[in-house]
Amino acid sequence: MKNSAIYPGSFDPLTNGHLDILKRAALMFEKVVVTVAVNNKKTALFSGEERIHLIREAIKDKDWSSRVEIELFTGLLINFARKRNINILLRGVRQISDFEYEFRMALTNRRLAPEIDTVFLMPDEQLTFISGSIVREVAAWGGDLTSFVPDNVAAALRKKFEDLNGI
Repeated sequence: MKNSAIYPGSFDPLTNGHLDILKRAALMFEKVVVTVAVNNKKTALFSGEERIHLIREAIKDKDWSSRVEIELFTGLLINFARKRNINILLRGVRQISDFEYEFRMALTNRRLAPEIDTVFLMPDEQLTFISGSIVREVAAWGGDLTSFVPDNVAAALRKKFEDLNGI
């Protein structure tokens, strides 16, 4: 697809940083395919289907949401990109440590699939400290999630930890 991009991630959970990047990507590209990664080596807080639902709920009223598709994904990202005929991968970079990892991944993907390029986007500077692990930690201790995640994600996190803690 010309002028389409893939925005891959675990999105466990979706954060305001993810939303910021997704919004800007949706304004840059005709179509953004969000691929929710399912990694059997990691234990996710939310199932892949739950993560898709949370993303859909978070963007449903956005004027750019019609440009976004959301799918579950396993395997090599370049294989998914080739199957969808999309040659741009979007990666969010918050800080130097993210860039080092993402740079290595981009070079690996380029070696495996020279026709696919990686575009790095940075979230608004006020969101650069937010990560899924920080959000999960704050949620586990009952902290205020207002500035970290969309309201629907905050509610899902509270419920998830209440269920996990038997409250």
